[in-house]
Amino acid sequence: MARRERVMRMSVELPLWRALAGYRLLTMLYALGLFAAVHENFDRPGIALAYFAVLFVWTLATLPRVQNAAACTKRFLAVDLTVALTGIVLTPLVVKDGFIDHGGPTLPSIWTAGPVLAFAIKGGWRWAAFASTPVAVANLIERGHPARDTVHNVVLVWVASIAIGYVVEVARASERTLARALEIEATTRERERLARDIHDGVLQVLAMVQRRGAVLGGEAAELGRLAGEQEVALRTLVSGGLVPVSRVSEDEAEGAVVRVVDEDTGDDADAPADLRALLAPFAAARVNLAEPGAPVLLPGPAARELAAAVGAALDNVRRHAGPDARAWILVEDEPGEVIVTVRDDGPGIPEGRLAQAEGEGRLGVAQSIRGRLRDLGGSAELISTPGQGTEVELTVPKEQKAGRR
Repeated sequence: MARRERVMRMSVELPLWRALAGYRLLTMLYALGLFAAVHENFDRPGIALAYFAVLFVWTLATLPRVQNAAACTKRFLAVDLTVALTGIVLTPLVVKDGFIDHGGPTLPSIWTAGPVLAFAIKGGWRWAAFASTPVAVANLIERGHPARDTVHNVVLVWVASIAIGYVVEVARASERTLARALEIEATTRERERLARDIHDGVLQVLAMVQRRGAVLGGEAAELGRLAGEQEVALRTLVSGGLVPVSRVSEDEAEGAVVRVVDEDTGDDADAPADLRALLAPFAAARVNLAEPGAPVLLPGPAARELAAAVGAALDNVRRHAGPDARAWILVEDEPGEVIVTVRDDGPGIPEGRLAQAEGEGRLGVAQSIRGRLRDLGGSAELISTPGQGTEVELTVPKEQKAGRR
């Protein structure tokens, strides 16, 4: 049967990169507007204009570089920080005396925070602290002395960038944890599906070989014993299973990657199916099927899983109620759901037997019936009275949520 792989990416980091790109663009325009507003305070406006031309071209040309961590290389970060530091150091050389002392801004103004934030998003709080330090030193050199507003701005950039870097590191760890949890859930569902299929086929055959071998004796008894051992081993394998380690994208900015393998039964796999046609093969001399006169339509996967659950219930009747037991299947087509009831006239199930069987790894009711209905968003109710038979009521909603199989 064909398989297909769904890849789910999770990333809280990508929005940060997009926000950084917008921040760089807006602060570049702000720096240009600020220069236009205070240009009379510049002694050497030509140098300032040359710097702003470089800043304008650099900001626009490097927008693709701040889209994700892979594009934002160490070399780019170093050049980007150099552009900011150059603007800060050039400021005293191009403005009039007193402009700086009166709190005038540096040439790049708040654009300087952009390169520092890029370091924070790329490498976390340690990279942020590394990038903030030369910015702090350059601001102190530009002012000439540690004025209160300069120290205030330096500390603000330092704290903000380190905090953002720390948040990014926590977000990355959370993404990996979430990816692991989702993959465990997906693997568990796949294991449960395999357990149902194995129970409906291989385990039933092994159990039959074991019973028949014990009855026949001789070499058949030895074959039955081996079949019993393999049944126990297979049940243990199905009940336990191994969960693969989550895979993480090579580009951390793209977030954690979870791969979920689904069944692909063809282009018409999800087409509506008539449940009556799937249940018709179960009708026999000792199995009575009562169904509506009109088609009972369900999504293809839901109809097949419901029919398989009915088959598992009838297998339990044959195994536990004996070959002479009678069974009745009743199909009810309600407005929002389909209800299938399987009833037999066997001896019933002793109290506590189901819990004991599940503890022993016998998955007939736990997985082949209840597990299937749970995956479909429905329910399976089992009512059994010793000496009065067993009734299994299977309920499936007609509207299946996306992602359910």
